[in-house]
Amino acid sequence: MVTSKGSDVFTPEQRSAVMAAVKGRGTKPEMMVRKLAHGLGYRFRLHRKDLPGKPDLTFPGRRAVIFVHGCFWHGHDCARGARQPKQNAAYWTAKIARNKARDAANAAALTDAGWRVMIVWECEMKDRAGLAARLQGFLGPPGEASARRV
Repeated sequence: MVTSKGSDVFTPEQRSAVMAAVKGRGTKPEMMVRKLAHGLGYRFRLHRKDLPGKPDLTFPGRRAVIFVHGCFWHGHDCARGARQPKQNAAYWTAKIARNKARDAANAAALTDAGWRVMIVWECEMKDRAGLAARLQGFLGPPGEASARRV
């Protein structure tokens, strides 16, 4: 359905169904980060509901969390994140701005609670060696956190 303003090609009900189908967990970028972290020897918890923003990966012994963000959905400054939809542009601009504000509030709440926060962007998946080095720099040596808990 196209309105005279050219805003959206879907009815509100259809748009709701389309948006409900967008995955929030188990995305390809998230699975790549999980596989990489596990392969490096790190152990983690997934989507902890008791933490702000339900981080994708949580490392309780290290007081560290990782969010895996899609560049478009979270407004990254790369080519894919900077892309602006032509249809219903006002909606998407507001939606991405809300996502960015929510992400910043969640990161601030986690930091205030004593957690370290890392954001991994979808576009960073291209350089696995660089991402592995970044993970190791953020998390420290594997096995270190479990030794501290004993």
